[in-house]
Order: sequence, then structure tokens, then C-alpha cells
Amino acid sequence: MQIQCERERLARAFQTVASVVPVRSPKPVLRNVKLETTEGGIALMATDLEIGVRMDLPGFEVVAPGSALLPVDRVGAILRESPDERLTVQSDGQRVIIEGQQSKFQLPAEDPMAYPAVQGFECEAYHDVPARVLRELIKRTVFATDDESTRYALGGILMELGDEEIIGVATDGRRLAQQVGPAKAVGNVARDGEMTIIPAKAMHLLERILAENEGDVHFAVRDNAILVRSDRTTFHARLIEGRFPNWRGVFPHRDDMTHINLTVGTFHAAVRQAAIVTSEERRGIDFTFKEGKLEMIGHGGELGESRVELPIAHVEPEVGIRLDPRFVIDFLKVLESDQTIVVDLRDADTAAVWRTEDGYSYVVMPLSRNQ
Repeated sequence: MQIQCERERLARAFQTVASVVPVRSPKPVLRNVKLETTEGGIALMATDLEIGVRMDLPGFEVVAPGSALLPVDRVGAILRESPDERLTVQSDGQRVIIEGQQSKFQLPAEDPMAYPAVQGFECEAYHDVPARVLRELIKRTVFATDDESTRYALGGILMELGDEEIIGVATDGRRLAQQVGPAKAVGNVARDGEMTIIPAKAMHLLERILAENEGDVHFAVRDNAILVRSDRTTFHARLIEGRFPNWRGVFPHRDDMTHINLTVGTFHAAVRQAAIVTSEERRGIDFTFKEGKLEMIGHGGELGESRVELPIAHVEPEVGIRLDPRFVIDFLKVLESDQTIVVDLRDADTAAVWRTEDGYSYVVMPLSRNQ
């Protein structure tokens, strides 16, 4: 196998694919990225047996067809540190040689035939989802997952796919994030009530892989895995087994709630100020919505007390609730600063619901007065 290529282009692709490679594994062969020549260029592949990615890269000059395993740490460092604009990469199955005008490296290599197969996208039934929508869905929900919970299903994002929409939901039992976006069903994609729960780690990687993609992606659920296909990348991840909570029952009825408009940027800054005196033991902030202003009071015990006021357009009635500011800040961080949000409140004992106009909802459970 031998190819010639632009170092920078190979380095960017290698870094993205290498994000799947496990830091530790009982199978040393998984500590490699597989390079395989194709009819129009090359393909890079990586898997940890739970998650896999294949990136097809057209336009690479193939001198001799074949495949090679590239040790992720050493090859990643070479591609990052080399000053050469173009490189030759070749392998005889026992070693990998990377050579430029100013440098040459010879590395021991494992047999590419020993590398596990990385699943391709061969689905006839799937959903077309704009990559931007899928990235935003992940960003707005994944922070609310709980990898440490004894309820394994809470460590992932629940995906519900309809004929015209995709819904992502995540919860750790204390807050819940939900995002709705457009999606178009292609073929017979009925799931018969099965739950599609995707691990948070896989979703972080998928968000990164789709970072520069602005077209539609194919999103399919098959057996116990998801498959996602973009213009040049195929991604698969095994699903989490378990039952997700009845998330629709978490939302309180809006009929008798007070609805208050806030601007993300100014509200975010005020919450961060009020949270300065909070601690793990005393983390609650009292949010009181009064006529013309929001008053936030933090009681940090030995750390002191904070009182921050923010002018708002609210008139009546006065309503208050104690919340963990970390949960509020997590929500505000994934929004644009000039965005308008609506908070729905009933009383100090009912969950607060935050909403945007683009299908995003976020529920936060109140704290007791001694928290």
C-alpha cells in the first residue's frame, strides 16, 4: 500500500477518526486507525467495538492499493508536528513508513486483516435529518445525561423518530432536556415501540464528526445500533438497553402557570454572579420574579450571601422558586446570548420549565429550602 497526500488534509481527517480510538483496550489492535485505499481515494476507519466511524476521502493519490494500520499516538504526532506539506505513506504489512522532504519515520505495524470490520450504511429505511438540527439536538440535551446513575438508560439520549420530526430527550432525574427538530422518514422506519437510547459518549463523538457538515444526514436504527451517514462519513454506535422514564409526564400542565420572558445573555450573567457564593453543601439560589425585576439570593453559609437583581418585564403575580444554579447555567450555555426564552412557573414546589421558540424545552426540579 502506498499513497501520496497533503499532510494537513490527512491530519484533519485522522484526528476526527482517531477520536473513536479507545484510550485503553484489552485488544491492542484497536489502538490503530485503519487506512484503506478505494477507487477514488482512501478511507480511514476506527472502532472500539461499541462505536465505529468510516471516513471516505476522495482525491488522494493511490500509488499502490492496499491497507495499513496506523498507530494512533505516533502517527497522530507525526501528522501534527511534521513541517512537510506533502507526505508519502506506505506499508508492507509489517511496518509503516511516513516520508516527507524533511523527515522520514518507520513504525512497526500490525496486520490490517486483524482489525475488526467497521459497519457501513446499507439501510433502505432511514430518516433524513439536517446535520445542523442533529448537532443542535445533541448539544442541547447531552449535558443532562447521567453516566453515574444506577439506571443505565439515563446515561444516554432517547431518540424518538416520527414521519416528520426527531425528538431527543435526556435526563439525570433532577432535570430534563428535550429538543424537537424536523426529519423526513424514508422507507418503512417503524420501530414498534422500541426505545432508541444512544450513549452520551457516542453522541459527543457524533456531534464532533458532523461539525463541518451542513447538508442532510441519513439516520437509521437497525437491530441494536444506530447508523448515521453524511456526505463522506459513516458512524455507528450500539444502543443502551433499558427503559427510559416517561418523560412526557415530567412536564407540568401550563394552564395555571406564570409565563415570563427573559433574554439569555443578561440572565446568564446575573445567574453566574448569584452563584459565586454557592457550594456543594449550599447550592440553592432563590429566584423571585417580582414586578419589574428578578431577584436572586444565594445563601452560601460560610462563603457569604449574594443578592443580584435583573430588570424584567414581568408584572404579576409574584412567584418564587429555589433552583440549583448549575442546572440553569447548563441550559443557558447552549443558547445564543440574544435569544429569548420563556420560563413557566407555578410555585416553589413545582418544576420550572424553560422554553425557546425553536422546539427546546428544559425542566428543572426545585430544591428544598435547606439546600
